[in-house]
Amino acid sequence: MSSNIFLTLIAVLQLIVFLANAMELTFELEDNAKECFYEDVDQDEEITLEYQVISGGKYDVDVFIEDPNGETLYKETKKQYDAFDHKTKVKGTYKFCFSNEFSTFTHKVVYFDFIKGEDDPFARDVGAHITVLTQLETSCVTIHEALKSVMEYQTHHRLREAKGRGRAEHLNDKIQWWSLGAFALILGVGVTQVLVLRSFFTDKKHQTSTKI
Repeated sequence: MSSNIFLTLIAVLQLIVFLANAMELTFELEDNAKECFYEDVDQDEEITLEYQVISGGKYDVDVFIEDPNGETLYKETKKQYDAFDHKTKVKGTYKFCFSNEFSTFTHKVVYFDFIKGEDDPFARDVGAHITVLTQLETSCVTIHEALKSVMEYQTHHRLREAKGRGRAEHLNDKIQWWSLGAFALILGVGVTQVLVLRSFFTDKKHQTSTKI
């Protein structure tokens, strides 16, 4: 029992090291606006950017990545989601931006996950001495991979839930406005019918009074 707890603690510590090189954020991008983020990256280091528009308009956004020299590494327009992998050639501050400047009245909610460095530092350390893995090392690798899978599933389902909730709220707003419009129309038709009927009786009463 104690050995299982020890293995889990080791895997969690390795996962924390992995997350230290990752940046995950969900933010609101206003209409006709652009948001940029900056990250210092070493030379010959792997970087990964994954993003998805959760809500707003047609669920699209412009994205571009620039290296420290201003060279564009990645550029896409009106994308809903995508992933980009790159091995850096120069050391410095890399910039990645999300733009909603093409939209004049619709804001967006954007999720992104930026990872730099080795995808799995624990596996890298184990691979440094390629021998028969001990039971402890094998168990740590298994637990580490399982924890990463759990995090990926949680992120995936959280994004799906947020996107579904946004669509449901948007549909609910449409139904409410349609209901208010239908109510106003029915009320207007009812008031018009009452006024028309009253005008008929008023005209008849006026004609009777004139004859007398």
